[in-house]
Parts: sequence; structure tokens; C-alpha cells
Amino acid sequence: MAKASAFPRSNAPIEGKESFAALLQESLQDRDSFEGTVVQGTIVGIDNDFAMIDVGLKSEGRVSLKEFDGPAGKADLKIGDTVEVFIERLEDKNGEAMLSREKAKREESWVALDQAFQKQERVTGVIFGRVKGGFTVDLNGAVAFLPGSQVDIRPVRDVTPLLGTPQPFQILKMDRSRGNIVVSRRAVLEESRAEARTELVSSLKEGQILNGVVKNITDYGAFVDLGGVDGLLHVTDIAWRRVNHPSEALQIGQTVKVQVIRFNSDTQRISLGMKQLEADPWEGVAAKFPAGAKFKGRVTNITDYGAFVELEPGIEGLVHVSEMSWTKKNVHPGKIVSTSQEVEVMVLDVDANKRRISLGLKQTLDNPWDTFAAQHPVGTELTGEVKNSTEFGLFIGLPGDIDGMVHLTDLSWSEPGEEAIKEFKKGDEVKVKVLEIDVEKERIGLGIKQLTDDPHEDAMAGLKRGGVVTCTVAQVTEGGLEVLVNGVIQGFIRRGELSRDRSEQRPDRFAVGEKVDAKISTIDRAARRLTLSIKAKEEEEEKQAMADYGSSDSGASLGEILGAALAKKAKKGAAAAEEDDAD
Repeated sequence: MAKASAFPRSNAPIEGKESFAALLQESLQDRDSFEGTVVQGTIVGIDNDFAMIDVGLKSEGRVSLKEFDGPAGKADLKIGDTVEVFIERLEDKNGEAMLSREKAKREESWVALDQAFQKQERVTGVIFGRVKGGFTVDLNGAVAFLPGSQVDIRPVRDVTPLLGTPQPFQILKMDRSRGNIVVSRRAVLEESRAEARTELVSSLKEGQILNGVVKNITDYGAFVDLGGVDGLLHVTDIAWRRVNHPSEALQIGQTVKVQVIRFNSDTQRISLGMKQLEADPWEGVAAKFPAGAKFKGRVTNITDYGAFVELEPGIEGLVHVSEMSWTKKNVHPGKIVSTSQEVEVMVLDVDANKRRISLGLKQTLDNPWDTFAAQHPVGTELTGEVKNSTEFGLFIGLPGDIDGMVHLTDLSWSEPGEEAIKEFKKGDEVKVKVLEIDVEKERIGLGIKQLTDDPHEDAMAGLKRGGVVTCTVAQVTEGGLEVLVNGVIQGFIRRGELSRDRSEQRPDRFAVGEKVDAKISTIDRAARRLTLSIKAKEEEEEKQAMADYGSSDSGASLGEILGAALAKKAKKGAAAAEEDDAD
């Protein structure tokens, strides 16, 4: 804009009408050229809140003192000071010149700002107000708009600290005709950030300690702004203690001190750590937590396979599910302990190299198997509840919240286990006898049939292999005969052992309840069962007959000898039958 220091006044004498007309015409032309210009004036007086300024016109103009105020506060003006003002009109209705300091400053600023915009140079301004969508900025008299997204690289929750403070800005857009200016503080910061990033990356090295600001938090860690470049602080490197989620220890915007753990110059990936700046609590852990010692700790995490217990900050051990309870098997750890619960544990094993401590929860309590063995030795009789029935026996609830088992073979002396077990159901109260205790394997063997004397003992006492006994047919089968010896001992005669004569080896020629004599082939005393043979008995009788009669000089034939032997046996059998009837 053109500047004028004074309105020209002619000192020459006026000669005639033509000279006056020429002067008037010149005056009117200069009037048009002076309005809308910036000129220098002198303060000739200060009246209340206004300054009287002489700009060389026929009358002075008044400007409010507030228009001279700047970001630093009120201006210190006095008579005689020279100032620049904008001439709006040469005269108002009062005959005074209409002047403006603000418009003068604005005109000056627009010229300087346009030059800076053309050269892409930074300008300095002051944020002084808030408007819809952003803020207003004073650029040395010119008002610019600062969008909210252009205030900073990251969203700014509180812009108060930036108000009233000179800040560097980049002009994004200028429209002189509309009086619009759009500026950005973010562009300046990003440019500075890029410069700082280049400088930081060039000097970065592993082990370096830096200050940073938490920029973002994820499930696996936090990104930290190191001043132009971001690094990842993994959740496992935040602290020596367990951190389930980074938000437990960090907040966005928080300033943290970190150490560069790894740096890849090719990918520019930076791994950071905070716990590395603290002493490693695992040093000397074996001495602090020796195996066999008991400690109190806090449950920090529960999994399907156990629970983690913090013994001290940074030191955690695992209580495996198998070490949680003496009696609760196949139960989720969450049913036994809860997170944050304080528990007493015993150190079972320490591996400092792998940073592992194995803990036991049940070891701090009395072993119920030891207690049971001490209070209920083998031979003790007690009552328990049927907890479960399986294909191999009954599980019985015992004192101390433990179970013992009655095997199928220990249910009954007289019935097969598969049949005897049908007589019991879950919840029944039964009396049992302790047969065996194995504390190490956590097994207790019980018996029900042992509560009574074994009825087979007397019946088995006189039996021996090779002896001949009288049997009662209990069942006729295709494969042979099921028989009873002495009324209780079970035996079996196979089809091929029913007779010497093949034609007589037919089970159907025998009837249930019929008595037969047979020779004992084998004895299974544990199962209380015999195998017998009529064939073997007949062969033995033949040999005996030959021995008794074959050496005589009677001249009898083999048939006669056998007939005599059989007659003798029949006579002996009849006598025995008569004796039984008499009884």
C-alpha cells in the first residue's frame, strides 16, 4: 500500500478564480488517493481512551488506545510518538479524519504474510480465541483461523497452555479478497519432528536410555514417542512383575524413561524396555526361596493348568493343578483359588536360568492319606458312602474327604463280582474293612466280603490235586458240567473229561442235581475254583484194578477183572448212600 506522510497544502497566494479552481481540483484528486492508505502520523494529544493524531490533514483524527494494544499488553504511548495509521475517510460528520491503527497493522501484516506464504516460510502468531472448529490466531494484526486438527500432531485435550504464547505457524491458505488466512501449527511440528527423527535415528544404539511419551496402548504393549520416532514397549518389558494389560501400568500421554533393547537400522524398528532399568529380582532367587520352604503370596493369574502366585514384586511361581489339592482331582484351579487371594505355598523346585519356580498348595496342608493311615490302619472296619460304581468296583467315601475302592473280587464270597455289585447304588451307606493303604500312590483298598469269615476255607482245606471227590451237577452246558464240591466250591468238568469212552462224552446224559465222582485236576485257591475229570478217575481205577487182580493166578480175563472192580465200587457206593440216608 502507498503511504503518505501528509496531505499537500499549497502556500502560494491564490490568484483569481482559475487558480482557486485548479487548487480545488487537485485537492479532490488527492482526496481519492489518500483514503484507504497507510500513513505516518504524530500523537499530538491523549484524551481519556483516545489518542489525537496529526497526519498532515486539515484536521486531526482520533484512534482508540485499545487499538495500539498487543499480545504483550497495553501500549506505552506519549505525545510526540510517531505511529502508522490507516485513513478510512478524510472527514467524518464532525470534520475529523477517520483513522484506524488496527487496519494499519492488518495492512502491514498482509504484505509480510503474503511474502512468507509465497516463500513457504514460517510466521509467528498468538492463539487468542476459540471458534467453531478451531481457534483464532493473531498474526501481528491479521487474524487467521487455526483448525482443531492442525493444533498438534496428537489430539490436544487442553489448549489453555498455548493461549497467549507466541507460536510458529505455517500458512496453508490465503485469500486477500475475502480476508481469509488458514494456518497450521501441526505442519511446523511435523517438520521439526522429521528433523529430530533423522537426528535421533542416526545416533540411536542399543542400551541407550531415553525419555518418551506414551502415544498409544494395545493389548500387547505400548508405542512410545521418543521425539520424532516411535518404539514398541512390549507388555513383558514394562515391569518384572506380571502385567496382564499395559493399561494397568501406563496411560496415554504419560512420560516414561525407557531403554533401547533392540534397534534394526534397516526397518527402523525399535524395541524398548522399562524393567531393564530396575534391578533383576531373579538374581539370587534360589537363596531367597529355597525348596521346601513355605511362603505367602498373592494369586495373580489362573489358567486351565494351574495358578500363578506372586511371592514378591517380579517373582512369580506356578502352582500346577496337580499340586493344588490332595483330594480334588480334575477340578479347574478357579474352583480352588481366586485372583488376588493370599495363599500359603511351598517351594517345590527353582530353576533360576529358566526363571521358573514350582509351587505346591496342598503341601502346606496335612496329607489326608497319611492321616487316614495313622487313624485307620489295615484291618480297621468303618462305614462309608458309595460315591461311584464302576466296571471294576465301588468307590467309597472315607474320612478326610478321600475315597477307597472295593474291587469286584472283594464284594462277596459266594457271588461273582459282576452280580454282587448290582446290589449297591450311589449314596448307600456300607460297612467296609481296610485291606491295603498305599500313601505314595494315594490308594486305599477296601473289602466287604472280608467282614465275614470265608466259607470256602473249611471246604478247601481237605482238597488236593489228584484227589477224588463227589460232585453235584449244578449246570449242564455244551462244553461240559458246572459242579459244586462240598456244597460251595465251584468246579468244571470239560466235555472231553466226562468219560474214557468217546461215545459217553455227552453232557446231556447228566442231570442237574446228579452226583458224580471226579478227580481234581487243578485248584485255584484265589478264585476258589476247581477243574475236575471223570475220565482221569476211570483211568486211575482201571490201573488200580489191573494192579489188584492182574497178578492173581485165577486165570480171569480183563473183562472179568474190570467187572469185579466195578462191582466192588458199586457195593461201596451203595453202602455210602445208605449211610447218608441214615444221617
